Amino acid sequence: VQLQASGGGLVQPGGSLRLSCEASGLAFSTYNMGWFRQAPGKEREFVCGVFRRTARTFYADSVKGRFTCPRDDAKDAVYLQMSSLRPEDTAVYYCGATENVVFDKNAYDYWGQGTLVTVSS
Repeated sequence: VQLQASGGGLVQPGGSLRLSCEASGLAFSTYNMGWFRQAPGKEREFVCGVFRRTARTFYADSVKGRFTCPRDDAKDAVYLQMSSLRPEDTAVYYCGATENVVFDKNAYDYWGQGTLVTVSS
């Protein structure tokens, strides 16, 4: 199983960025997918999750209204569309796959390698 995250980089405050996570080796449509982030010196925190079948999404309060995380089961991919980025969004972003709840990082079965997002002028 492999989750390949990509799309990170340097962006100015107020800017936008889209991260991608492409899965291989698993029955993607049967998994809930999530995005987490980890800033230096902090724990990995939930950002956004999207359910299998319904594609219902859930967001951390800190990103609600600014981020979306759609999935494309035909491409075995999940995305994190980020807008109105702030310096405090700077972190390594990880995608994960879980058959359980999307909010709990300990419930995830598989993780991608992470991609760094830096928000700075």
